[in-house]
Amino acid sequence: MMSGFATGAMQVMQVARAEESTPDFYIHELAPVNFFGTTVHITTTHVCTLIVFITIIIIAIAGRNSVLKHKDKPTKFSAGVEIAISTLLNFVKGSMGKAGKNYINYIGALFTFVFFSNISGLFGLRPPTADYGTTLCIGLVSFCMIQYAAIRYMKLNYLKGMFEPVFLFFPINVISELAIPVSLSLRLFGNVLAGTVMMALYYGMLPIFAKIGVPSALHAYFDLFSGAIQAYVFSMLTMTFIADKRASAE
Repeated sequence: MMSGFATGAMQVMQVARAEESTPDFYIHELAPVNFFGTTVHITTTHVCTLIVFITIIIIAIAGRNSVLKHKDKPTKFSAGVEIAISTLLNFVKGSMGKAGKNYINYIGALFTFVFFSNISGLFGLRPPTADYGTTLCIGLVSFCMIQYAAIRYMKLNYLKGMFEPVFLFFPINVISELAIPVSLSLRLFGNVLAGTVMMALYYGMLPIFAKIGVPSALHAYFDLFSGAIQAYVFSMLTMTFIADKRASAE
């Protein structure tokens, strides 16, 4: 009996050790919530998204107060905020022309959220954009903005354009429009998840001495550099689609 107990204990310890060494890049369910009779779960994505939102709000409030307080003698922080806003304005206007002023707030909020979500891995969080549920929602919001721009600028010609060059192209044109949020969301999701998986594999499978110093360079690439590029690409594609709808109306 004692021998059987010892064997079972050994098996449990082996399983525990295997789980500890398994790379963790999954979305975990943290707490169940009763939502209109259906049980849903608060996951790591919800928690990390909330942390990102709070961080953005704090930085935005601090930046606003700093700019208003140091108008005559700007500090480094307030000057940095002004440079960031000026860069955003030039970025949007340079890509969309005069119509860009109507979309500066949305593009600014979009880029900021995607960027902070992408780089949250630097601080030990699981990037919310590594969850397709997050990127799909962002893609759908951008899709709504694109369709709004199409109806605003093209009016009835937008519906007419769905049947061009001939009537038989209507299904293809509809599919091409519906593919916009899918392509936007999958591109962002795939790139961010790839970085998350690579870092989890590195931390979970290599010995302790290989984790000294090297992860900083990997985080700089997968989280900071790649995260900034993906935020830029997502925002640029959104502006390009909107600008194309406006150009088609002229």
